[in-house]
Amino acid sequence: MMTIEERLGKARELHERGYNCAQSVACVFADKTGVPADVLFAANEGYGAGQGTMDGVCGALMGAIMLGGLKSSTRNLEQPNSKPTTMKLSRELMKAFESSAGALYCKDLKGVGTGKVICTCPDCISKACELAEELVYGSEESK
Repeated sequence: MMTIEERLGKARELHERGYNCAQSVACVFADKTGVPADVLFAANEGYGAGQGTMDGVCGALMGAIMLGGLKSSTRNLEQPNSKPTTMKLSRELMKAFESSAGALYCKDLKGVGTGKVICTCPDCISKACELAEELVYGSEESK
């Protein structure tokens, strides 16, 4: 099992190798999802750079939110009953990320229009990984 420090280092390494922010976050937690890293990579490809437009939510946060869905969903196709739990987790992740990073949207974080960078991609990736570890997987440590 990787420590959070190892995950942060690996996520930054993936980003430096060309993974987008969402892929960097999601793929570094592949061992906890039961989903192969290549599937997480493909599923998160469109979330980088604020969903490719910089107008969307930070890709790193989107990767963490996807991890939350994978963790909390019952995957019950006949009776989809886990949406409230998953959406609550998404809201918690968004609120904590905004509080820590200073914004939710890629363009705001990168200072598009203002010239003032609030949070760099590597820092957004680190924040999203820390939140995923704490809010999505934190309860596993006590099991």
